[in-house]
Amino acid sequence: MAVATPKIKLYTNHNCPWAHRAHIALAELNLPYDEEIIDLYVPRTPEFLKINPRGLVPTLEFDGEIITESAIVATFLADAFPSKLWPESTDPQGPLMRAKINFFTDAYFSKAQSHWGKLLVAKTDEEEKTAVTAYIDTIVKEVDPLLVDAAPFFGGSSTLTLAEVLAGSWLLRVYALPSHGLVPLSLLEDLAIRAPNFDRWAKEVIKHPSVRCIWNEEKIIAGTKGWIAKMKASI
Repeated sequence: MAVATPKIKLYTNHNCPWAHRAHIALAELNLPYDEEIIDLYVPRTPEFLKINPRGLVPTLEFDGEIITESAIVATFLADAFPSKLWPESTDPQGPLMRAKINFFTDAYFSKAQSHWGKLLVAKTDEEEKTAVTAYIDTIVKEVDPLLVDAAPFFGGSSTLTLAEVLAGSWLLRVYALPSHGLVPLSLLEDLAIRAPNFDRWAKEVIKHPSVRCIWNEEKIIAGTKGWIAKMKASI
């Protein structure tokens, strides 16, 4: 059941791709909310740790209730405010579409995302080449076939679904980082050739206003460079 005029506060950081998921959901559902930016580079304040002991973003305060973990936050919002993001269970096709979205999201994040992470912290050309190949091979095998009917969004939808809400912030990075020299440009060339369904779908997703609602490429690239340097130094 939809909740009328809730009071929503989002604890977030605009550089965080996980927190970005919540922003996409809120934007697409056209929900007003307050936000508090959490600095992820300093110890969390005692006040925030009382709200979320893990100290993570996004953290959603919804009419006094606290909801954490990005996929849970986005799914909760989609459940609370029925829309085309997440078909209702009473819809005859609703349970099937939910299952397909869940399967797709799992395929991308449990199989491809680990290779993307390895690519960002690769220290040698060989490590980079191996990670690029593994990422693209996984997209081709596990993800591209699931997007054959995207029109332009998942499952033939003309509007965003929860699949795009959960993947959008990462797709922005996949398609932006190569032009800034953080990953090889060949990655995008190979995706276009070997995973045409994924490439076509992703390019539609990353230009959608809700997906780009907090996207600041200059700041994201600067932050990503700092994160990569820190991670490589720790390995």
